[in-house]
Amino acid sequence: MLDNNEEMFPIVDEEGNITGAATRKECHSGSKLLHPVVHLHVFNSKGELYLQKRPAWKDIQPGKWDTSVGGHVDLGESVEMALKREVGEELGITDFTPELLTHYVFESDREKELVFSHRTTYDGEIAPSEELDGGRFWTLEEIRDNLGKGIFTPNFESEFLRLKF
Repeated sequence: MLDNNEEMFPIVDEEGNITGAATRKECHSGSKLLHPVVHLHVFNSKGELYLQKRPAWKDIQPGKWDTSVGGHVDLGESVEMALKREVGEELGITDFTPELLTHYVFESDREKELVFSHRTTYDGEIAPSEELDGGRFWTLEEIRDNLGKGIFTPNFESEFLRLKF
């Protein structure tokens, strides 16, 4: 399995206004074209946070634990549409109530993303797709104990600290 490098993403300003379009390959090649992504942090009623494991074939941060759900907003999609689509695709969850926590710019050496971060509480069944290498609930203490050890993606770690869970 591979990411589709020709997939089209909107290019946005820091407020999320669309200013153009580019392919996934262009956005992830060090161009620093700002493109929108959605994150959902899925908590259970015990306060544990579900993390997904990125598969070895991913082009960015393979094999690391990451945000419950993360995905790109496709050209022509709203943030809400992208969130609903990604949550369904990655975890098989269709009935959830997202709460917008924040939006911010995340920059790595390869890309620059406008992240729209949400949370939800969910105790139903989670069915990780073949896009993922599984997932599980972690206690917040367990996550804190493993920060900075190369287990999590840098993006997840910076967002976890930013949101002060």
